[in-house]
Parts: sequence; C-alpha cells; structure tokens
Amino acid sequence: MEENKQFEELDLDAIPAQDAEAVAAAQDEEVSLDKNVRLLSPARMVLRRFFRSKLSVVGLVIIVALILFSWLGPVVYNRWGEIQEDRGGRIDCEENVITYFDENGEEHSFYQLVETEHTINDLGLPGKDHLLGTDKAGMDVFTRLMYGGRISLSISFIAVFAVTFLGMLFGGIAGYFGGKIDEVIMRICDILMCLPSLPIMLIVGTLFDSWGIDSQYRIYLLMLFLTVISWTGTARLVRGQILFLREQEYMVAAEAMGFSTSRKIFKHLIPNVLPQLIVSMTLSLGSMILSEATLSYLGLGVQPPYAAWGTMINIVTEDTNILAHYFNVWGPPGICIILAVLGFNFIGDGLRDALDPKGRR
Repeated sequence: MEENKQFEELDLDAIPAQDAEAVAAAQDEEVSLDKNVRLLSPARMVLRRFFRSKLSVVGLVIIVALILFSWLGPVVYNRWGEIQEDRGGRIDCEENVITYFDENGEEHSFYQLVETEHTINDLGLPGKDHLLGTDKAGMDVFTRLMYGGRISLSISFIAVFAVTFLGMLFGGIAGYFGGKIDEVIMRICDILMCLPSLPIMLIVGTLFDSWGIDSQYRIYLLMLFLTVISWTGTARLVRGQILFLREQEYMVAAEAMGFSTSRKIFKHLIPNVLPQLIVSMTLSLGSMILSEATLSYLGLGVQPPYAAWGTMINIVTEDTNILAHYFNVWGPPGICIILAVLGFNFIGDGLRDALDPKGRR
C-alpha cells in the first residue's frame, strides 16, 4: 500500500514517457493483485490447497467411485438381486421303475429318468452371466458387492457422524464450563477408554442371538453400541481446542461485551474447532469401515443371505478350498475395503494439510 501511495504522488508528465508507462503498468498490476487477494476467500484457499495434492484427488476419486458403484450400480446392472440364487446349475434326475404286462401276460419293467429340479449354480466362475462368478449359495458376487458397499459405507458414515456429535457435545461442555463438570466427563472418558471393545462386542452379539434380534438389523445395533463407547477421543480433542480458544482475545472481548453463552459457543468456538473435527471425521471413516468388516467377518454383523463386505469375506472360514481356489468370491470385497480405507485416509491427510493455517504451499 505504501508503494501505491508513492506511485500516486508521482507526476507522470514530469518523467520520460517510457518510465511513465512502466510506473502506470506497475500501478495497474499492484491494484489487480490486491483485488485478486481480496477475492480469494478462505474456502477457496482450502480447496486450492486440497486439490493441489495428488493423493487427495486420488482419494476423492476412489470414494466417489465406490459410492456411485454401490448406489447406482444395482440400477444399471440389475440382472440379479441381492439374495437371488442362480438355479441354472445341473439338473437332478431320479429313476422311476415303470412296469407293464404284454398281451401274453408277461411282466416287463424299464427305468425312466425324470427331471426333478435345477440345482443352484454354486461357485460359478466369472463369465457373461456372472461378471465375478457366484458364491457358495449360488448368488451373484458382483451384485452382492454393490449391495454390500451400501451397508458398509452407510453404517460407517452414520457411526462417524454420531461419534463426532457426542464428542463435540460432551467435549464442548467439559472445555467451556470446566470445574466439576469437566472432571466428571473426563473420568467417564477414562472409564470408557479402558473398556476392551472387541470382547464386549462379542458379548453383546451373543446377547442379540439369545434375544432373537433379526440379523438384518443387528449390525446397526452393534455399531450404535460401538458409537456409545467410541466418542471419548473426539471429546478430548474438542475439549483441548476449546480450553485453548476460550483464552484468546476475541473470546475475552465477547465476554466483555456480554454475549450469551450459546452465541459464544456456536458463533466463536465451534467454527474454530470444525477444521480439526472434519479431519478427525475423515480419518475415522476408514477405521469404522474396518470395524464393521471385522464384526461381519466374525459373524456379528450382517448375516446371510444379506451382504456386507466383511460378510462376503467370512465365507473363507467355512471352506478353505474357497480361500485357495476361488479368489473371485472373497477377493473383490477385500479390495473394496482396502480402497475405501485408503481413500478416506488420503482425503483426511489432504484436508489436514489444506486446513493448516501455517501451510502456504
């Protein structure tokens, strides 16, 4: 700005023409640069840094592709249903004995093969009828892969949003009010963090079996229980950020101006905590997908005939022959899990770098 003032004070008529044109061009360039800087909002700066990272773009493409594959795939490829069996296997026959008497009264018998039913086309190889073959129950692997993605991705998103909400709620209360409230909430966090999650999930899954809960909804209840005991890390993150932010000058000014508690929390504190929460949510999505896949693999998640990526891999525990010779049955869901976890981790790393206020690269 000082240079602009110096340019304005110069008399362009009193200097040579070439120098006057250079000074005018410098003025125009400086003004345009100032306009560009003012037009570049914080959101645009974050997006520019995010898309500058190749891994972030790769992760975003992977996640978008998996979402489109899971939700729009069954609309395009609708030859088979999620639980539809292929009854195009071999034909079972049975021998019927037919007896008759001729004109002389002599008895004659012969055997006749009678078709009974078509068996399921189990463990079929990939082909034009089944792009990825069929599983042990004769169901199309490609179709079940798409429906399984719906379960795995949607449950992970719901669980992460629930964990973030609870963590933000209890962590914000603990960090803002402090005192005994902070002490009670933090001790609850300590207790929950000491609980062994996997053994508890096994016990809860056994209880669901004894209560006769429908297998289609069991995974949702298990992930809800996992959410209840998993919000402690987010709560500690939010509490630490609010303890730091509430001592800043703008919070002291808000206190002096008599702003209400809700306005200070939702207008000043929460917006400054959101960048860290967004990064934490993105990185937690990969962990939630692994948790859902682990529960389904252990038989605690979605049960056959319904599909989830972890449930589709669970088939290798029933028959080692499938693990050795039928990669088309268990390999694709494993690859989808790996891609989903990598994609969310790439996006989380990119957001962490893009939201870093010190990053100017």
